[in-house]
Amino acid sequence: MKRTKLGSMCVLVGLGLAAAGPAMGNVVNFEEFTALWAGSDGSGGFTSKGVSFANSYTDYGGGSFAWDGWAVSNHTDTSTPGYTNQFSAIPGGGAGGSAFYGVSYVPGYDTGPTLLLPDGSMLVSMEITNTTYAALSMLQGDAYGKKFGGADGHAPDWFRLTVTGLDDAAASIGSVDFYLADYRFEDDALDYVVQEWTVVDLTPLAAARGLRFELASSDVGVFGMNTPAYFAMDNLVFVPESASAVLLMAGAALIRRRGLSGEEGGNAR
Repeated sequence: MKRTKLGSMCVLVGLGLAAAGPAMGNVVNFEEFTALWAGSDGSGGFTSKGVSFANSYTDYGGGSFAWDGWAVSNHTDTSTPGYTNQFSAIPGGGAGGSAFYGVSYVPGYDTGPTLLLPDGSMLVSMEITNTTYAALSMLQGDAYGKKFGGADGHAPDWFRLTVTGLDDAAASIGSVDFYLADYRFEDDALDYVVQEWTVVDLTPLAAARGLRFELASSDVGVFGMNTPAYFAMDNLVFVPESASAVLLMAGAALIRRRGLSGEEGGNAR
């Protein structure tokens, strides 16, 4: 397949973004928070580094509440199973040992939580992991979700996060999948549940003005997904569009170093 001029430019921008990373960008790391935030103030969300995170919160009284969308946590419990430990990330804290991180609950009755980026931004990456609630459910099983792999360890279970880039009209411009757990390998020794912070490349969605997050699982019952519909996120990196020329130069330099350059349209793929 011949590489078009537009295609080459997209490759260069993507490689430049990946090469630049946090050094040139804004990093949403939630460290401006001082305590757990799940929306009890009724604000409907929060903004960090110019990025808007949606939240829905209902107070039933007597300490009982429901929420969905985004929360911010500093909880560190990696051993208590179940819903009462819904705000802990399985690594025991934020990415790189930081205190705070985002937690998302994705209810099955809507299109998933969203975030909106500042105007003039280009996405680079984020770090993702499981919550303790979801991880222990998959590793051990619970009253609702199965132990992944089944009794013999051979069941091809999976738990997938889909990140969809949205344009100004909230229409999709593409998506990126990340498996929070994957037991589909022929060799069971390769099966995994993500328990560390893992960088997810968002450069295929660099031009998105917002993101929508959805979860899916192989473990589905009459009422929908049985796997707890939670994930944790930290270090969302984005750069200003004004940096695109610098990123193009960085990408071009990276391509030259890797020996991938060639005359326009001359390389078949």
